[in-house]
Amino acid sequence: MNLPLALTWGRIIAIPVFAVVFYMPFESANVLCTAIFFVAGITDWLDGYLARKWGQTSSFGAFLDPVADKLMVVVALILLTEYAASPWFSLPAVVIIGREITVSALREWMAELGERASVAVSTMGKIKTALQLWALGFLIYREPIGDFIVWDVGLVLLYASAALTLWSMIVYLRAAWPKLSNE
Repeated sequence: MNLPLALTWGRIIAIPVFAVVFYMPFESANVLCTAIFFVAGITDWLDGYLARKWGQTSSFGAFLDPVADKLMVVVALILLTEYAASPWFSLPAVVIIGREITVSALREWMAELGERASVAVSTMGKIKTALQLWALGFLIYREPIGDFIVWDVGLVLLYASAALTLWSMIVYLRAAWPKLSNE
């Protein structure tokens, strides 16, 4: 156990806390929930940075880090889909969750073929993740700040992130297509 791995585990442990706080019936529950979500997002960046800087990367950490990220995003999307209860919200949530499942399965299959590098995380994937985190953070907070309509901005960012999600999935599928079409 090292600090980068502990941060990743902390993100996983934070998921049920995040879900419970989301449903808490006190006035600033959304503020606390947003804080938990953003701290998890910061630790996502920090654990990878520290692991590389300190030479503490591991196979287990490389496995667990994306699992923690995807779990937090999926849980947030599910909770928000229940909260919003609208096809306009459900559509980007389904796109994002469906893409995560598809790309995870594709990466696993390509790894079995020894071709994992052809579907490695790209810069576009990192931009998509950052956009998702901001979108979900705004949606979790949801209350207006003066004239700034937080929910609406979050929803626009969620649609933008869903579009990037589809685009990045297509990029990954195109990279894997030679292997997919040969089988």
